[in-house]
Amino acid sequence: MTMKIQLATALLCASLAFAADTIPAAGQIAPDFTLPSQDGSKISLHDFKGKWVVLYFYPKDGTTGCTIEAHNFQRDQAKYDQKNAVILGVSVDSAGSHKEFCAKQGLTFKLLADTEKAVSQKYGSLTNLLVAKISARNTFLINPEGKIAKVWTGVSPAQHSAEVLAALAQTAR
Repeated sequence: MTMKIQLATALLCASLAFAADTIPAAGQIAPDFTLPSQDGSKISLHDFKGKWVVLYFYPKDGTTGCTIEAHNFQRDQAKYDQKNAVILGVSVDSAGSHKEFCAKQGLTFKLLADTEKAVSQKYGSLTNLLVAKISARNTFLINPEGKIAKVWTGVSPAQHSAEVLAALAQTAR
């Protein structure tokens, strides 16, 4: 009996540690927000009505997976421009951290500082890593009318930009 209780307690703790708010689904209006970018400007989702938005959440500036993912989005920037799409990266890092990351990695798209963790939570993309809350690696493709067209959760950084471009090519016809 004790073993069952320990197992149940461990499973409950594990599920609570990784529980996030509900992830908005395709077809829903994307929750609006305003966050500071790496250059200090305030960026709001509603400013991009009429454009496709690739809103990607990532754990931490400068880490291997996050750097690979950002480099691939940067590499494909011209393809996104051709599709009338903007890329917005979000993590709980500060605008200063984003500024350093962009300068070091040559990133030109906006990285947004969700230091209050409210936007990550609104998008069901806030998770616990040991003692810190970070953004989970999730992406939302938002159409020009502000509706979520596609959602990816737990993405693989190396192939993700290609996946997003493929979906954009299919949905943006």
